[in-house]
Amino acid sequence: MPLLIKDLLNGKKNKVTSNMISKIATEYDDLYISGILQRTKNIAMVGLSDNWNRPSYFVAKYLLDRGYKIFAINPKKAGDKILGINVYPSFESIKDKIDMVDIFRNSKAALSITQAALKIKPQTIWMQIGVKNDKAAEIAKINGIDVIMNRCPKIEFCRLSGELGWAGINSGLFWNNRRIIRPIYKR
Repeated sequence: MPLLIKDLLNGKKNKVTSNMISKIATEYDDLYISGILQRTKNIAMVGLSDNWNRPSYFVAKYLLDRGYKIFAINPKKAGDKILGINVYPSFESIKDKIDMVDIFRNSKAALSITQAALKIKPQTIWMQIGVKNDKAAEIAKINGIDVIMNRCPKIEFCRLSGELGWAGINSGLFWNNRRIIRPIYKR
């Protein structure tokens, strides 16, 4: 009988360590990730920085250039603009439907952010590289929300669309034609 991730999270198997759970819970099928990137239009980015050399800044810029609509969530910068987009203090202050919540905060904060995101019912909770919270993932999954942990949508978009190969980097995927997740838009 196969061991399911939910069984591991519920502790139904003896001698299961948290490292085993985290490793299993962060391995995703390319079709799963690609499906999320294709259906997503609006992204609430929690922790977007106005500092141009922070990862959240260039991830947001990249995703904006790929046609995604970004909503910055940063209570300290609320009312300001980052990359020409309004910064909001919370999810509730956004009027548009949010498809994905992208968490650029630490693993501990991911739980409270996920709980707050349940009110707006996103399709996906995405935790950035280095951000893993099994409890947050479990809560999201129970509520029918897809979860990705310890990954970056910019890197995954590059890898799955073929853009990563343009720079000569081996993405580990072989295709005989160009893959497009979504067209590149100029702002």
